[in-house]
Amino acid sequence: MSSAAPAPPQPESPSAAAGGGGDKVLAAAQHIVKTLATSKNAADDMIRILSGFDNRLSSITNDHLFPSPDPSSEPASGSASGSGSSASEISAAAAFDAADQLIQLWDATPEALVFEAPEDDVAQYLAAVDVAVDHLARGGPGGARAGVAVQLAMARLEEELRHLMVRHAVPIDPTGLFFSLRRLSLESMDDLDASSEFDAATPHSLDGTPAGPETARGAALGANPFEDQVFDPVRPEAVDDLRAIADRMARAGYSRELADAYCGVRRDLLDEYLSVLGVERLSIDEVQRIEWKLLNDKMKKWVHGVKTVVRILLAGERRLCDQVLAASDDLMEECFLESTKGCIMQILSFGDAVAVCPRSPEKVPRILDMYEALAEVIPEMRDLCIGSSGDGVISDVQAILDRLGDAVRGNLFEFGKMLQQETSRRAMTAGEIHPMTRYVMNYLRLLVVYSETLDALLADDNGDQDGFRNSDDQDQEHLESMTPLGRRLLKLISYLEANLEGKSKLYEDSALECIFAMNNLLYIVQKVKDSELGKILGDHWIKRRSGKIRQYSKSYLRVSWTKALSYFKEDGYGSGSGSGSGSGHSSSRMSIKERFKNFNMAFEEIYRNQTLWKVPDPQLREELKISVSENVIPAYRAFLGRYGNQVDVGRNPGKYIKYTPEDLESQLSDLFEGSSVSANHSRRRT
Repeated sequence: MSSAAPAPPQPESPSAAAGGGGDKVLAAAQHIVKTLATSKNAADDMIRILSGFDNRLSSITNDHLFPSPDPSSEPASGSASGSGSSASEISAAAAFDAADQLIQLWDATPEALVFEAPEDDVAQYLAAVDVAVDHLARGGPGGARAGVAVQLAMARLEEELRHLMVRHAVPIDPTGLFFSLRRLSLESMDDLDASSEFDAATPHSLDGTPAGPETARGAALGANPFEDQVFDPVRPEAVDDLRAIADRMARAGYSRELADAYCGVRRDLLDEYLSVLGVERLSIDEVQRIEWKLLNDKMKKWVHGVKTVVRILLAGERRLCDQVLAASDDLMEECFLESTKGCIMQILSFGDAVAVCPRSPEKVPRILDMYEALAEVIPEMRDLCIGSSGDGVISDVQAILDRLGDAVRGNLFEFGKMLQQETSRRAMTAGEIHPMTRYVMNYLRLLVVYSETLDALLADDNGDQDGFRNSDDQDQEHLESMTPLGRRLLKLISYLEANLEGKSKLYEDSALECIFAMNNLLYIVQKVKDSELGKILGDHWIKRRSGKIRQYSKSYLRVSWTKALSYFKEDGYGSGSGSGSGSGHSSSRMSIKERFKNFNMAFEEIYRNQTLWKVPDPQLREELKISVSENVIPAYRAFLGRYGNQVDVGRNPGKYIKYTPEDLESQLSDLFEGSSVSANHSRRRT
């Protein structure tokens, strides 16, 4: 039926029997007479019958139904009073007889649909239903027939309601502009390795810095694609027809049948919508058996699905209920909750299953996404779910939200235990950054994105402060001024630092131990400085770690070069050079030669080893090279200038003085590059 069609008279309420009810009776009678009368004479007879049913119908004339060519003609008024005429003796059941005939006629053609017929036929059928319902309500003669007629009419209206809702349902398109899941997808956690031993190399996407996780997530979630968008689950042209059906079923006392039909159709359609959106119906056991990569994808779809469900689907269902079921507020609330309950429970059951999944650190950011999404839509759900039953739904939603929060806290606690108990014995051959360091710091940077939520979830956790009070951690003085998340991050980083310190002891070479410590601590500091971690942990924390890096640098110079430089010390060797007996002079020259020779061997061993060592950070690498040059080159140059002439006068001087200061400086530029030199860089002095 077109939305432009004139709607049949609508009663104000199921109990309306006067006032506006007169207009209803008049209109119904007009439709019945027009339907059953095939000539003016038949119409006259029908008018007389209906006038006996209600004297207000005496105003109906043939001219209403069969207009006279003369517009100035006036209707006859002989039957205006209705009293004293033969029509007054006609039973009131005559009006119902006419309505019953029309209802029976439609019932005899079950394959036909009233609301696919012409508009006039629809209006006439609804008018007949109104007369039959009113006749049954009055309890007049023929009550049993009236009950059958109403029952037949209600069965047809119920079926037509289902048909209209299915036929005019609006499909949902997940690839469209406002329902695209891809444009909202969060990739920040997709590549995190869940290995408890952190042995696998962290993917480049987590190590790179072109766009931090804060930026990526902000870009993904910054705009709300649902804002100001309206989704009508049923085409607008069908809404008036649905409301006309619902009004009559409610007025006839068929509210239960109306609710069952309405909710059954809407439940099925909502199930289809969820399927299209990729939100599956999964049990807790099924969720727990899913491998992480697939579960991660389902969790992302859930985050966007829950927003779509509440802001688009449930909001649309709320509007539809308010429009179609306006006859009864109680019916509106019952049907909204009943038709959407399965959809809401399906969303919540997945959240519940995730909350009780086995703990692992990579789940935390995705669970936080779920937590924030659900917390974000709860106020909107309160506006949609009204009444005591609605309060029960909101309580269920809040319970799932609380369990997701518990899962976040539990997984973070498990992550701390993992860092403390991680005992892999694999040393990094070149002293480079350990995969665990990369994993943990990129992981913590992701957590900072959720700082507001995590501060709320960790607000009552005093374990962080207690843990530091029971230790000698130097950062204890800052605990009171830090946020709950800040204390937790400080604790996790302290676990990482302690673990790395233990791993540094795996190196037999103390110099390589220092390189490993420098590389990893610098990586930690850089990740803190380049993200929101720096604001949370503070400048004091950064300065303290930067000081540790300088200490490691000094330790490296000491343990790596002390032996080589010891051959240049004025310890009595060669102090008598240029004086004394010949034998003493010869002895002195031999001591100088041995010192050059020993330095050459020490330097070449250092060069051979430390060109294989790796310092990834270019600034630290250059600073170390400069420090080495500043310590080695001046000492070598001074020793060479003072004693080189004693070696030159002997045989094979190039055997002992193999390098010029420039040669050494060139050699030192190869250190910490992490690869063996393709050609022997050693150059004999010519």
